[in-house]
Amino acid sequence: MIVQACINGARPSDFHPLLPLTIDAMVRDATASVAAGAAELHVHPRGADGKESLAAVDETVGAIRRICPGTLIGVSTGAWIEGDREKTREAIRQWDVLPDYASVNLSEDDGPGVMQLLRQKGVGIEVGLASVADAERYIGLDDHERVFRVLIELDDEQDPQHACDIADGIIKVLRDSRVNRPILLHGFDDTVWPFVRLARERRYSTRIGLEDGKHLPDGTIANDNAALVTAAVAIFRGHSN
Repeated sequence: MIVQACINGARPSDFHPLLPLTIDAMVRDATASVAAGAAELHVHPRGADGKESLAAVDETVGAIRRICPGTLIGVSTGAWIEGDREKTREAIRQWDVLPDYASVNLSEDDGPGVMQLLRQKGVGIEVGLASVADAERYIGLDDHERVFRVLIELDDEQDPQHACDIADGIIKVLRDSRVNRPILLHGFDDTVWPFVRLARERRYSTRIGLEDGKHLPDGTIANDNAALVTAAVAIFRGHSN
């Protein structure tokens, strides 16, 4: 049961004045987020042009790991990053500085193929489920238990109650299939804080950061990623509602 910091994601540069898009900025925010209580880091490496890039994983992960030794670092493998199945796979094959785990979206056609490639590289898998259909696809995989963690993420659903209902449906599929893997539950924009609280209530891990939203629980805009992490950690420790 941990708080993971997701410091940038696919957000555009104008989403927040301190959205970290360069390696130096990511290192800065990673350091501050860990100091604020984040147990892990999830980053979307960017190329020199500021765009997401799987080719930038080596340099980015290496730089953060030097400053945050011992902290688990994860990256995204989202199909939109390279925009092509073979380019995605080839970029992963070229990784030399390996992240501790990588997120794989089972809503994407090549999700199982990317999972297999990550296993061959020795990278842990954080398997992302955004629907009951994703959960059913996941449990249908022969090696579905060979993942680091199950990530329940409902980025497209902004109604908190409806999002909770979808999450409950996913969890039911996992329980009925006796899946015994850790769960990380997180929301997006309007569902960020309801899901942080739900994760604490159910003793799941969660994540927080500018990838998922920029507002604090009181509705004000956070100064930076560390402020968001601080607020989530306070909820997890029972110091805030």
